[in-house]
Amino acid sequence: MTSRFLLAPLAGLGLLALLAGSPAVQAQGLRLPGAATPAGAPRAAAPAVPRQADYIVAVVNSEPITNNEVRARLARAEQQLAQQGGDRPPREVLAREVLERLINEKALLQAAREAGLRVDEAAIDQAEESVARQNQLDRDGLRRRLAQDGIPLAQFRDDLRNQLLLQRLREREIEPRVRVSDADVDQFLREQTGGKDAHAIDINLAMVLIAVPENSSPAQVATLQARAQQVAARARAGEDFAALAREFSEATDRGRSGGELGLRGADRYPPLFVEATQTLRPGEIAGPVRSPAGFHILKVLDKREGSTPTMTVTQTHARHILLRPGAKLSEAAARAQLADYKRRIEARQADFASLAREHSQDGSARDGGDLGWAAPGQFVPEFEETMGRLAPGQISEPLVSRFGVHLIQVLERRDTALSAQQQREMARGLLREKKLEEAYVNWAQEARGRAYVEYREPPQ
Repeated sequence: MTSRFLLAPLAGLGLLALLAGSPAVQAQGLRLPGAATPAGAPRAAAPAVPRQADYIVAVVNSEPITNNEVRARLARAEQQLAQQGGDRPPREVLAREVLERLINEKALLQAAREAGLRVDEAAIDQAEESVARQNQLDRDGLRRRLAQDGIPLAQFRDDLRNQLLLQRLREREIEPRVRVSDADVDQFLREQTGGKDAHAIDINLAMVLIAVPENSSPAQVATLQARAQQVAARARAGEDFAALAREFSEATDRGRSGGELGLRGADRYPPLFVEATQTLRPGEIAGPVRSPAGFHILKVLDKREGSTPTMTVTQTHARHILLRPGAKLSEAAARAQLADYKRRIEARQADFASLAREHSQDGSARDGGDLGWAAPGQFVPEFEETMGRLAPGQISEPLVSRFGVHLIQVLERRDTALSAQQQREMARGLLREKKLEEAYVNWAQEARGRAYVEYREPPQ
């Protein structure tokens, strides 16, 4: 089986969002002196952080957080809020939020390092390129923008490293625990279709109505009930139901339709009818059942699985070569090897499918790396983002994902309507991501709770 890379997406690495952030938790006891952004300063420029004697404001386990760290992060958070516009919290409140974010990050990064997780320079290069693309810049343009905003490149790359470490920590600690059941998918689809059950059925019923007039005496009701039971018995004995409807039914259209009510969703029938026939197969009889109108004898003419709303998506047909770095192959060596494959393929010195069959370490190797038709969301975001930028026939640069290093070629694209099963798989992926986010928040709070945190007062 080919690996479909069905793991949770990595959150987008937006330039300012990645560097600022705004957790909801607040710390206590932090006092941060500092001036507001000078009047007339360029909007894109980061607020200046005056140089002053540094000191420790908190300790997470044995790792300190300094006043200058908090002030630098606070300046970036203020810049982001200024660009977004609208109200913002008082600076003291924002400073406490920034400190809490740093405490949470320290606790999680310590957990990542204790788990032996590492991020090499090639992965950071790739993340830097991703940030540049999301900000509609090339890599040089991104670095000029960082310089204009007063953000040292080394600090920016350290932030990227930390974000990637946290992503890998999530993949290791959280993703194996998350499961999405069929019941979860059913509930999601019900919500998306306005409450219609994911397993809703369309049914076609025929009916004989023995009407009971208002203010009928008990004796009259008993007589009409006996008549309905006789009709039901004749129907169960195999008599033509349409003929029985024309002879006995007091419904308005019995003569024209032979009692047939028509194929429709179960939600468009009276609940009494649905309940009476839900366990019956086509051809079987229910009743008599009593309603305010009288006694109903029902025959199930047809029962079908309900239709699912049509969803059209653009699918991509791609293939890839996957190399998995390990003790004998470094990530840098894998990238170089795949770059050489790309050069040889484009020079018509080698065939993509042949190289995939010979070298790829994915289950798709036997098919020449062919991944088949894939709908959006089927692969991990770093893979899908790169694949989405390729034109048919184009080959990517080597791409690092959580599975290894890939060389991707897009073969073709098409717009297609998803089947009910494909829609369920798409719903399953969305639900998995939602559950992953919830589980990660809970796990991060637990990690924060296990950490020893000491708040320090500033020197007097």
